Amino acid sequence: MIKIIGAIFIVGATTWAGFEFSKQLSERPKNIRLFRHSLETLDAEIMYSHTPLGEAADKICKQIPEPIANHYKLFSEALKQENAIVKSAWEESLKRIRESASLKQSEYEILVQFGENLGRHDRDTQQKQILLTLTNLEREEENAREKQKKYEKMVKSLGVLAGMLIIILLL
Repeated sequence: MIKIIGAIFIVGATTWAGFEFSKQLSERPKNIRLFRHSLETLDAEIMYSHTPLGEAADKICKQIPEPIANHYKLFSEALKQENAIVKSAWEESLKRIRESASLKQSEYEILVQFGENLGRHDRDTQQKQILLTLTNLEREEENAREKQKKYEKMVKSLGVLAGMLIIILLL
């Protein structure tokens, strides 16, 4: 009886691990798409509404879901502090949400590079920087979708099968 309960726990734990890893694979393209959407909104706020960066970040954080909204909230709060540097505020807020947003190094680097130029140029140049970042994020989103399609089912199955292998080896 105890062996059966132990076997159920083992299979349950490995299945859960497989599903959690699968969830990360599916969250990554979703979060990249949310970042793209937020940058498009930022572009509109800068170009057409002439909204200051801090206020634009406030508006964006109310329009998009977590964890990306949290990034803009942290960014806005950092900009409100005295002697705030846009580049540092952007990068620090990215660091704080990186894990929860399932960002890989490539997306993180694209967003950090964007933050280095944020607020340093006129509106037209800033719009070009946003378009460049959107193009790079679109490429990363496609890669993330391909990886999701390729590995999502396999990871779920691997979790279940790993649990069964462990049980077989223990018996």
